[in-house]
Amino acid sequence: MRRNTPPPMNGPRYNEFIQSPKVRVIDHDGENLGVMYTREAMEQAAEVGLDLVEVSPNADPPVAKFLDVGKYKYEAQKKANAARKTQKTQEIKEIKMRPNIDDHDYDTKMRNVHKFIGEGDKVKVTLRFRGRELSHGELGMALLQRVAEDCAEDAKVESFPRMEGRQMLMVLAPKQQ
Repeated sequence: MRRNTPPPMNGPRYNEFIQSPKVRVIDHDGENLGVMYTREAMEQAAEVGLDLVEVSPNADPPVAKFLDVGKYKYEAQKKANAARKTQKTQEIKEIKMRPNIDDHDYDTKMRNVHKFIGEGDKVKVTLRFRGRELSHGELGMALLQRVAEDCAEDAKVESFPRMEGRQMLMVLAPKQQ
């Protein structure tokens, strides 16, 4: 037995680090051996050349299995890495417009908005006011309302239009299917 090893900080408890006096034991073939004392189970695991690993510590009594600890940790790490690889991070893409945008320019920007939302990203629509345009905030509000209506089928408004200095902001997020 390994006596000089520190207790495991991460991962499951094994062998002498199992704190429960009794455990439900499952052998290396997956067969349930029943509830027994932890010492007795550790001795049986050592006879087979494996460790006693606590796989379900919250059960009553805890469930322990005859496993190779190193291999078990390696498999768990591989599983976590695979899950991390398949997960998609959601980015915030920004589209900038002006209140008196032309129709063709608007269509081009909207095509980009639909593409970003289709990829699962959030879109921040920024409407920039210059000079006297600032006194016609209703034009900007109407334009952002039009953007929200055009995206209504595949996006929802996460943050409604608000003024921040000389610009009006709105955030769109993809609808969950």
